[in-house]
Amino acid sequence: MKRIMFYCQHILGMGHLVRSREIVRGLTQDFQICFINGGEIIQGFEIPAGVEVINLPAIKTDAEFTELQVVDDGLNLTEVKEIRKNRLLEIFDQFHPDILIVELFPFGRRRFSFELIPLLERAKLNGNSTKVVSSLRDIVVAKPEKQAKHEEKVCNLINKYFDMLLVHGDPELVPLEETFSRVDDLKCEVYYTGYVVQEPPTNPALTDEDREIIKSDKPLILVSVGGGRFGHELLECVVNTAPFLEKSLPHNIQVFTGPFIPDAKFKELQAMAKFSKNIHIRRYTPYLLNYMKKADLSINMSGYNTTMNVLTTGVRAMILPFTGNQDREQTIRAEKLSNLGIVKFINPNDLKPDYLAINIIHYLKEKPNKISFDSNGVEKTATVLKALAFKQQVA
Repeated sequence: MKRIMFYCQHILGMGHLVRSREIVRGLTQDFQICFINGGEIIQGFEIPAGVEVINLPAIKTDAEFTELQVVDDGLNLTEVKEIRKNRLLEIFDQFHPDILIVELFPFGRRRFSFELIPLLERAKLNGNSTKVVSSLRDIVVAKPEKQAKHEEKVCNLINKYFDMLLVHGDPELVPLEETFSRVDDLKCEVYYTGYVVQEPPTNPALTDEDREIIKSDKPLILVSVGGGRFGHELLECVVNTAPFLEKSLPHNIQVFTGPFIPDAKFKELQAMAKFSKNIHIRRYTPYLLNYMKKADLSINMSGYNTTMNVLTTGVRAMILPFTGNQDREQTIRAEKLSNLGIVKFINPNDLKPDYLAINIIHYLKEKPNKISFDSNGVEKTATVLKALAFKQQVA
């Protein structure tokens, strides 16, 4: 069986990890997989059975993306960088992958060049027996004033080390050229796979609390902010909006703050909500898609995976994009879908409890537009990688 070594590094949210997990799910029948997780471990987050998972000493970043931080306080960053670099090389030498997949790099994660460049160099020393693939979401992030320099570096790295680029999007919805102008300068093969979407668990181990909400006849408003390191202003506004809605709507409000929310902020939200009977607050569920299928309305950020869940379930959605670090990825996605009448865009200025309550009540009466898009990213990725591993032409 051919072997794939898959490197994933999440540093702020959990979107990269979720998308990578879904891609790996589609590869397990045809490949032996070693999955490298460079970010913080999430309790309850499952990787498909049969996949070897290696967790490197975890690195994250602050909310402003200004500096890398070690999750384990017992080690300093310099030590962790050296440990991780050597560990990756050891894994490569022991596993002998036929394909090395690096998620996001070099379009992002270039601060991890300290470990990725040595790994890519090692793959090159392996002759042509290890194919190197970049796994990329639909939208590339770069600051406008640095775009030309950023794209030049990306082209140089792709053309030096990579055999293939997989773009997990649909060019009819968001072509790569929209956020990366030099696609024609990439010398490797470039394939659009379609969007990677999540599958609901076949036998979910629902808690009593899950069952009570998901199986209930009572209508549901779902609120989520991904990993939970940002989006706190949205959560606070929803909690303060709950008393207004309690007088007007029969809905329960289920809030998932994300596993990375600071303890102090989580407790603050719970204290704010303790007198509202219509709102429940939890950190994390592996069954968000089940909740979204049940919901009459989802209020969320516009990260890749949450947006895919909105599109595949067809739920009404009100979306607030993340805009920290001058990052326009979520704004581009949210504006595009809002202009198509598929979601309702939330402007930060809209985060006033009385105003949000009115918008929620009105939007629950509307029927959003539907969209047709390529959602076969898991299957198409598997097809392309099988062809690459067995040196076949992609149909």
